[in-house]
Amino acid sequence: MEIKLTQHSKGGGCGCKISPAVLSEILAAHNVGAKNNIPQLLVGNDSRDDAAVYQLDEKTAMISTTDFFMPIVDDAFAFGQIAAANAISDVYAMGGKPIFALAVLGWPLATLPASVAAQVMEGARKTCTDAGIVIAGGHSIDSQDPIFGLVVNGLVAIENLKRNDTAKQGDLLLLTKPLGVGILATSQKRGLLSEPDLALLVKQLTTINKVGEALGKISGVHAMTDVTGFGLAGHLTEMMQGSGLTAKLSYSKIPIIPEVRHYIAQKAIPGATARNWSATHEGIELDKNIDEKEASLLLPDPQTNGGLLIAVDPSSLMEVQNILKAAGINYTEPIGVCDAASDKKIVINA
Repeated sequence: MEIKLTQHSKGGGCGCKISPAVLSEILAAHNVGAKNNIPQLLVGNDSRDDAAVYQLDEKTAMISTTDFFMPIVDDAFAFGQIAAANAISDVYAMGGKPIFALAVLGWPLATLPASVAAQVMEGARKTCTDAGIVIAGGHSIDSQDPIFGLVVNGLVAIENLKRNDTAKQGDLLLLTKPLGVGILATSQKRGLLSEPDLALLVKQLTTINKVGEALGKISGVHAMTDVTGFGLAGHLTEMMQGSGLTAKLSYSKIPIIPEVRHYIAQKAIPGATARNWSATHEGIELDKNIDEKEASLLLPDPQTNGGLLIAVDPSSLMEVQNILKAAGINYTEPIGVCDAASDKKIVINA
């Protein structure tokens, strides 16, 4: 009997994330960072960055992150690949090199056989092998929903560490993957997704952002993060808020999976989209010539293992583009620029 994992959970992928507003409420009294008299903690959760970073010696720091979620695709092996890629990419988003991982598994043994969980692990091992690391341990529980992810540890030269709150005025903004995987994943869960579009979805979701390690060595890359559950609107807002800037984007230059418009017409919208938009739309100004309805569905679309959002000095743009192209990445043109702060965090022209 074919088992469809997405039918065994209420959510999927990074769309499972708690909303930005609720998360802020939960963490209001639990923000930690260097200002908490922990000078070795170079990055804590106070800046809402991709991972925590702890200084080991004068030159090196450890990056530590965890990410897990419920199935975003039906196939168990692919789910393992995707969950692993999503977690590992947090290390790459900070310019680091992953060194090993631990598995986090929750499994409903009453409804799903252990053999399916084994397939999830096999998929994760495949992705970890691609990243040059091993799963060295982990923890598992019997849970109501299938859950899988990784704890990933990495290393970075402190001078190469990239944060999400250090963009500078005049930096150009790039996004290395197109938006729309949240819509495609919801379409699969509802039985609407075509086989070619499913293949497209899985390919994007399983592609690790390994290029982030090389980008970390470029001093002109001033800030970097990966776009995940809060969508482009949420993660770019975090970058601009932390950096004290306003992003000015061209809507026509934002990479979007063309096929998603077909599924938007069928109302295949993730549940997290509305709450992401609710948390960010007051800080976003849209040109009157932009289709506001479409923008409100694409900009906050929750991404899983999304692209790298890069703020780069114009003088380093060609170097960054050459690295991206050598890695087989097609999305190398700037989508906007970082400008002086205004009353809006993001201003989008047609």
